[in-house]
Amino acid sequence: MKINDSVICAGFGGQGIMTLGKVMAEAGMESGFEVTWLPSYGAEVRGGTAHSMVRISSERIASPIVYKANTAIMMNSPSLDKFEDRIEKGGLLIINTSMTSRKSKRKDIDIIEAPLTDEAIVMGNVRVANMIALGIYAAKKGILKKEVLLNCVDKMTGGREELKEINTRAIEWGMKFVD
Repeated sequence: MKINDSVICAGFGGQGIMTLGKVMAEAGMESGFEVTWLPSYGAEVRGGTAHSMVRISSERIASPIVYKANTAIMMNSPSLDKFEDRIEKGGLLIINTSMTSRKSKRKDIDIIEAPLTDEAIVMGNVRVANMIALGIYAAKKGILKKEVLLNCVDKMTGGREELKEINTRAIEWGMKFVD
């Protein structure tokens, strides 16, 4: 099967945007795909805007830059405003309704709205909203398998069992949200 997914992940600094992109890219590599991850650090700090671009492909990737995305994960309103028009027709938009004040204006894309931040708070750690989004992405796109994602989470948490457990639950919640 030919895979070529270009993803833009965006939100406030502190929402785990870089971690989301990095885990996505790591899982893509572990799955045998060609992968690029391009974080945008600039002046972003906790509370400022941040974004990362991920490309996952079964073929060589010419550039890490994502001009038009097949998928966008928008964690807040400013990110939705900035990147909504950069999603290809027929693409996927995942919106964190906990932190967005409007719905998408697009009618030519698949849209999944989920209260990512609210659900993460219910789980006990607001910082796992990004992993809920990753679970939704994985279930909807079918590119990254659950076992691979959980292996990447295990590496990411460095053996800290409490972090591994909550991140695992977050990914699983996101995957079930799509069912």
